[in-house]
Amino acid sequence: MARAGLSVAAVVEEAARISDAEGYPNLTLAAVAKRLGVTVPSLYKHVAGLDGLRGQLHVHCSREFAGVLGRAVLGRSGTDALRSLAHAYRDYARRHPGRYAALQRAPAPDDPAGQDAARSVLEVITAVLCGFDLPEESVIDAIRAMRSALHGFVSLEAGGAFGLPQDVDRSFEVLVEMLVRSLSTWQTAPEQER
Repeated sequence: MARAGLSVAAVVEEAARISDAEGYPNLTLAAVAKRLGVTVPSLYKHVAGLDGLRGQLHVHCSREFAGVLGRAVLGRSGTDALRSLAHAYRDYARRHPGRYAALQRAPAPDDPAGQDAARSVLEVITAVLCGFDLPEESVIDAIRAMRSALHGFVSLEAGGAFGLPQDVDRSFEVLVEMLVRSLSTWQTAPEQER
């Protein structure tokens, strides 16, 4: 029997806590059930197995991440918005490593809730990039380039790959300024120059 008051939201929030504490790859139904004081079969009333839980976690974290990024850029534009977004992105990944890992799961095309949640993050990033007057056909390229740079940095940092004695925060500032300069001087997509 499911514990009274147990809900999808409570299950997903506990999964988020476990992911942050123990790592997203270590998220299991057994771990969630144990922390909630229920049996694994009780969870099936709220989530469709581990895949369903991971899908719900992706939705939860995407909405949370979109809110964090949105608040960081509120009232800002252009380079100021980009710098603020980059710092909020890194801060979220550092404070919530398991939740950040859950964001890397692309929702299935037939998952409207997942698609909608992922779109909420994309909308914040797209709004920031609007301040750079990019050609419409270049926006997705710019989003992918920016995401690759930020994700690469935070992933390397989380994995302990920055072992040299130089200040990692300074290196992050260099990366952000590279993004600012690239987007500020963006002319056209590479294939259009040929």
